[in-house]
Amino acid sequence: MDNRFTDIIQLIKQSRTNAIKAVNAELINLYWNIGEHISKKIEQSEWGDSVVKELANFIQTQEPEIKGFSDKNIWRMKQFYETYKDFPKLSTLLREISWSHNLAIFSRCKTVEERQFYLKLAKQENYSFRELERQISASLFERTMIGNSKLSTALRGSNHDLANTFKDSYVFDFLNLPEPHSESDLQRGLVRQMKNFILELGKDFLFLGEEYKLQVGNSDFYIDLLFYHRGLQCLVAFELKADKFKPDHLGQLNFYLEALDRDVRKPNENPSIGVLLCKDKDSEVVEYALSRSLSPTMVSEYNTQLPDKKLLQQKLHELFENETDEE
Repeated sequence: MDNRFTDIIQLIKQSRTNAIKAVNAELINLYWNIGEHISKKIEQSEWGDSVVKELANFIQTQEPEIKGFSDKNIWRMKQFYETYKDFPKLSTLLREISWSHNLAIFSRCKTVEERQFYLKLAKQENYSFRELERQISASLFERTMIGNSKLSTALRGSNHDLANTFKDSYVFDFLNLPEPHSESDLQRGLVRQMKNFILELGKDFLFLGEEYKLQVGNSDFYIDLLFYHRGLQCLVAFELKADKFKPDHLGQLNFYLEALDRDVRKPNENPSIGVLLCKDKDSEVVEYALSRSLSPTMVSEYNTQLPDKKLLQQKLHELFENETDEE
């Protein structure tokens, strides 16, 4: 690199970081203010609990381009405010991490001490959302308190890029921007190729979304690919796993189908279908997940119109072979 211009590059990077942090802080301020407004209205008996659903519908009707304000997420804003309203010392920390990070902490941690621990940790280590979830699941707070020890040197060494920390779907929804995807990511690349293949199978498949977000309680889940099948009149969720088949994969997919049927499926549509695609170095496994409520006739109809398993296995094999060759 031409050393004459390195200072300019640093100025650009620092300015971008500052802009990302400012947008994130504004988003958290907005969610806090909305949560406070709703909480006080309900506390003063001016609004009932049903108002949140009404508010979500009103926003969707009046300003359909505004995203991130489903009734579930609005309830989270109210819970967020009520969780921290009596702890003003944590106010700055809340605004220095993303909304997804905040969700993981205030919904999964049981005490204010535990929440403060992970708030500081997420900020200090620039944790990605997945890394934060991993540390909470591993009970890092409890282990640190029991051992009365500081964080290990290895843990302190995990320093992620700050921009990736705030690469949060809520920020992109807030700004009404498309969420960027990393073209170099193996999983995303495979998912995108599989999407194109499904669309080539026939006109009955209509593409609805990649990494389609489901909100269940205070957690977000993402379906790799979601389609609507015109012939079967149902949603079809595809999950691609770059490892050996495990029964847990099917359990996760069935969980997604229940959420789809409860929150996304329309009354006139049939129960959702799941297609699990697993590929490791030795084999390709394709499994269908179907609702237990389906009649034998409907099961037969689904199996007739769904893509043949052998065809999907063959395509899965080709996709991974191509990725290996490119490497």
